[in-house]
Amino acid sequence: MAIVGISVTMLSSCHIYNKFDMPKDNALAQEYVQARDAELDTTTFGNLKWQKVFTDPVLADLINQALENNVNLQNAKLNVDIAHAQLKGAKLSYLPSVALAPNGAYASYAGSDFVGTYQLPMAVSWEIDIFGKLLNTKRGAKAAVLQSEAYQQAVRSQVIAGVANCYYAIATLQQQLDLSRQTAENWRQSVEVMKNLKLAGRTNEAAVVQSTANYYSILASITDLEVALDAANNTMSLLLNVMPQKWNIPASAMSNIPAPEIIRNGVPMIELAARPDIRAAEQSVAVAYYATKQARAAFYPGLTISANGGFTNMLGSIITNPGDFFVQLAGSLTAPLFARGANIARLEATRAQQKQAMNNFEQALLSASAEVSDAMLVYGKSAEKADLLALQVENLTKSVEYTQELLSLGTATYLEVLNAQTSLLSAQMSQLSCQQSKAQAVINLYQSLGGGR
Repeated sequence: MAIVGISVTMLSSCHIYNKFDMPKDNALAQEYVQARDAELDTTTFGNLKWQKVFTDPVLADLINQALENNVNLQNAKLNVDIAHAQLKGAKLSYLPSVALAPNGAYASYAGSDFVGTYQLPMAVSWEIDIFGKLLNTKRGAKAAVLQSEAYQQAVRSQVIAGVANCYYAIATLQQQLDLSRQTAENWRQSVEVMKNLKLAGRTNEAAVVQSTANYYSILASITDLEVALDAANNTMSLLLNVMPQKWNIPASAMSNIPAPEIIRNGVPMIELAARPDIRAAEQSVAVAYYATKQARAAFYPGLTISANGGFTNMLGSIITNPGDFFVQLAGSLTAPLFARGANIARLEATRAQQKQAMNNFEQALLSASAEVSDAMLVYGKSAEKADLLALQVENLTKSVEYTQELLSLGTATYLEVLNAQTSLLSAQMSQLSCQQSKAQAVINLYQSLGGGR
């Protein structure tokens, strides 16, 4: 008992029984702990339920299908089940193990009659966890459960953001395709106008050829848009875990882009602490911490109490019929003296892995802060750019009208008309792309703030 008391005292000095907590000397980690433990504000953008952010009924239906069918999310849920099973096993390791191993035999010695012997033994073994081996295993398994749950939430957030981004990408490509086809028809008519002007002697063959080439160029760009739209439809199908198909997105989709009002300087830590990937990174540090404790506990003895009992007809060298009951009790203390450096190597490796996990956690915090900052900037600038492109399209539309009138009057060249038409199409396509960028910025901002609950 004195040896056990000394061992417990030594282990207490090594903090082998302590629960995981972030290092007190790490300012970034302590700032995170304070933010994590603060009361959650459910009104902030990142903490809103996704149904309140993506109110488009068609998009909401697609997100629901993805959350039900997405393979990555299903696997993330299974990882949670696996972690729970491992935790259950760690908890049950506190209980004694019981084994029943009946056996029998017949033997003959020097020509004597065969004599039958039999045993119905039951063995019970119980490891006393006075050195924290089972305790740290259980705590590590619990941290793994929390890590897998946080990872599941991160995958859920990715699925929601992925469906929303793909939804607006398809809507944008459809609008760009419609615009290109309409423009192609207009430019086809321009070719006919050029031909008529040539017959009237008001332009030349160069104008006809140039306008025809311009017409074919937009037809070629339509093929690229059709390929991109097909790829976006396939991506949506994969997210929903269905066979490839065409998704009909309503023309009003781009008018339902969320428009949160977010004005702030800097990125509050409390919002970063709500991100599931940050929570998962924290739990990875905890898992590594308990792995180090397990490696340290391997240097200390293991105490096992065992008992054997049952029914047998062989008592020592005597065979009796009928048989009788027997009971044996034993206790063993196994102290590792030399394991060819295995324990030392394991401890050094787990210490290094714990440092790696802490480095990854700090890097995850910094990366998350940069992601939020970038998403906020892109969101703000996309709104500014959309206003400027609207003005550009308005003026270029007038430019096309004016140059066409001047051409009919003979005071403008065919080149001026073609340049005006090309500039207008480019600005209109940029305007549609900007709308998609704005939608993507909102989605990325929501995801970067831990959204997707």
